[in-house]
Amino acid sequence: MKRAVIYLVTLFVLAVGFSQTVQAKEIKPIVGHSAYVDVSVATLWTAPNILRPVDFPSATNPVDMRKWTSSMTLEEQLQLSDDGMLETQALYGNKVTILERNGDWVKVAVEGQPTPRNELGYPGWMPVHQLTYNKKFARSEQKPFVMVESPTTFLYQNASLKKKGMEISFNTRLPYVSETKKAFKVLQPNGKYAWISKADSHFYQSEKAIPKPTGEELVNTGKKFLGLHYLWAGMSGFGFDCSGFTFTIYQSHGITIPRDSSVQAQYGQSVPLNELQPGDLLFFAYDEGKGKVHHVAMYAGNGMMIHSPNSKKDVEIIPVHTPGYYEELSGAKRYIPEP
Repeated sequence: MKRAVIYLVTLFVLAVGFSQTVQAKEIKPIVGHSAYVDVSVATLWTAPNILRPVDFPSATNPVDMRKWTSSMTLEEQLQLSDDGMLETQALYGNKVTILERNGDWVKVAVEGQPTPRNELGYPGWMPVHQLTYNKKFARSEQKPFVMVESPTTFLYQNASLKKKGMEISFNTRLPYVSETKKAFKVLQPNGKYAWISKADSHFYQSEKAIPKPTGEELVNTGKKFLGLHYLWAGMSGFGFDCSGFTFTIYQSHGITIPRDSSVQAQYGQSVPLNELQPGDLLFFAYDEGKGKVHHVAMYAGNGMMIHSPNSKKDVEIIPVHTPGYYEELSGAKRYIPEP
């Protein structure tokens, strides 16, 4: 009885805090209009209002990704996939289109995450208070940007990099403003300025200015995340699912591929398994490789592959012939453009 009371009180406190955050941060979204992600990582759900108590750190503004991912038990992690609770994630500053509203939640499509489910981007539900809209930020969309190239890094409130702000993810892109010897000044989605260490990021004039990678470069980028624990629907340096991992590695090198493994397997150039090169994507399907694709890995060379496997494991490099995987290997695709 006492344990039940404590649980209900905790849930009430979380709910009140969640409601207050909504009121404090809420924008007034208009269906069909654009907005921008205002938290380091926004998690998109399959329906509104399905959060468990353990999920509240992922749904506030600001979010606490480390608290959320570290506090889930294995059973709670598995529930995310087994019950189909999550769709995808979006990073700080990502543009979304508002599709629908249900109370304090909005269904959005994430621009830049291709899927046959919606031509505007990958769809899912998120709390409205995790979005913002600022005209100055919107006008900066096609301008030079700074991209985070470390697994995570911090935004700083000053150029001396001594006053930490939000922790943000790999592949986060923010408009460039100016720079000092050690830091880039960037524009945040809310219209305020912050600084990012040059040691953790890179400046690009445009998306097209990102150098097209070699397969080895893709693999080396993937190796930055060795030991990072799997997260269903994960798209950030706080946790990836299998296709979120391959998608993000490619996108960070200026190549956009479909978001999901089953769709990634439908595009690109087919590659015979005896002609694999580093950076090629390997696909695994049910029914000994003849059924639906359910997993993707990246060929790492020398008979090895790198992937984010499942909720019980971390990003790892293993032989392609590993039992449990090789039997389901269904094919390979190459997305690296020809020289």
